[in-house]
Amino acid sequence: MRRIIVVPCWLALLALWIPVVHAHPVPHVDTRWDSLAPGLDLGFFKGPWPTPAGDTTIVILRMDPQHWRPQFLCLSQAQDANGLTAKEWCERDDLVAVTNAGMFATDHRTHVGYMKSDGHLNCPTVNQYQSAVAFDPTDAGESPAGIFDLDVVDIHAVIRDYRSVAQNLRLIKKPGINRWSPQERMWSEAALGEDSAGRLLFIFVRSPFSMHDLSRILLSLPINLVCAQHLEGGPEAQLYIRYGETEYDFIGSYETGFWESDGNHHAWPIPNALAIGPRR
Repeated sequence: MRRIIVVPCWLALLALWIPVVHAHPVPHVDTRWDSLAPGLDLGFFKGPWPTPAGDTTIVILRMDPQHWRPQFLCLSQAQDANGLTAKEWCERDDLVAVTNAGMFATDHRTHVGYMKSDGHLNCPTVNQYQSAVAFDPTDAGESPAGIFDLDVVDIHAVIRDYRSVAQNLRLIKKPGINRWSPQERMWSEAALGEDSAGRLLFIFVRSPFSMHDLSRILLSLPINLVCAQHLEGGPEAQLYIRYGETEYDFIGSYETGFWESDGNHHAWPIPNALAIGPRR
């Protein structure tokens, strides 16, 4: 199996690149998707201006929930005493990809915001976050997965209709509205998006951007993005992909006020993960 540990130099991974530019507004970017399997595609994009670290590569794993099953993995329902890295979660359950499920509390077990995993309740508290991802519908007629704006849809209706739900900070509201205000803080980012065809987009960028700027960039890409939510930032952000002969281990680093360095090359344990597995 070909294994690639992704640290600051990612240029060798790119199937296509465009020059870094400093101008605004964000330019349109073209790329091609690499098909890993039916309903599973991997794309690499370039940010349009330099950041304090890294080469601004944006990685997007696109998943069709009609072909693949998203799922949560929670330390609170596992036998492990400590959290696992995305790679370790993936290997433990023989999955295809794993990223962060969202931010977690100081007990390193509980999700920040409401969360249940296939009926298992990790966190019962509904907070002010305005985005929820849900899958495993109770009614076969419902969409198999989706991201919901909680100022449009009542979260209790989402909880009723889906067995797996996680509430997270919103980045982009449907139908493509940047909801993050400009700020100086920036970080490596793991995010989750949905496109106009209902496919989930696992998004990772090691180079630090403000979330306002990253949302602008994502909306400018030819990926038909309609909404997105923040999962995790800084050195805890990660995305691990393993399918056939392809393996990528994307690891975050920089975070303003916490880890202002591109020097993190090791995945940190995470207590809750969002994964992709085969739909049986």
